[in-house]
Amino acid sequence: MQGFVQLLPLIVVFVVFYAFLIIPERKRKKKYDEMLNNLKVNDEILTKGGIIGKIINLKDDYIILESGPDKSRLKISKHGIANALNKKEENK
Repeated sequence: MQGFVQLLPLIVVFVVFYAFLIIPERKRKKKYDEMLNNLKVNDEILTKGGIIGKIINLKDDYIILESGPDKSRLKISKHGIANALNKKEENK
C-alpha cells in the first residue's frame, strides 16, 4: 500500500500530461490529415513557407501549385501545406 502511495504523484503527473498534451495533439493531427485528404484542384492554399497559390494538379505525395501574377508553378510536398484558405467548388 505504501508503494502505491509513493507512486500516486507520478501517476497523477502522467495523467495530466496525457490530458493536456497528447490528446490535443492527436486531434490536431487528425484534423490536418483530413484537410490534406480533402484537397481538390482549384483550392487555394498557404504553404508553410508562406506561399499562397492555387492547386492545379494533385498526386499522391505532392501537388503542383500555381502562384503569383506570372502564374509560376511550384512542385511541393503535401506536407508542406500549412492551411487551405478557401475551397472553390468545381462546377460539374
